[in-house]
Amino acid sequence: MKNDLITIEEYSIHYNVDVSFIEDLENLGIIHTVQKEEIKYIPFDILSDLESYSRMFYDMDINLAGIDAVKNLLFKIRKLQLEMTELKNKLKFYE
Repeated sequence: MKNDLITIEEYSIHYNVDVSFIEDLENLGIIHTVQKEEIKYIPFDILSDLESYSRMFYDMDINLAGIDAVKNLLFKIRKLQLEMTELKNKLKFYE
């Protein structure tokens, strides 16, 4: 389990982001962290999303509410794409 986690501090140093930014994302429910013995960790499976959120915030000046909105819209798009693929497969069955 320890190998699939990175501390918030390590991530902050490596990607040059503020610890408070990560904490704010967590407080808004945009990401989740794991806490063990007073140390907060970021699971590796959310690193790509966290990197995207960091770029939105620091490079594109999108605020936290905007990041949350973008996250929700991207989730809906992925869901609709899956639904469309399923419907196409059903349609092919009847052709």
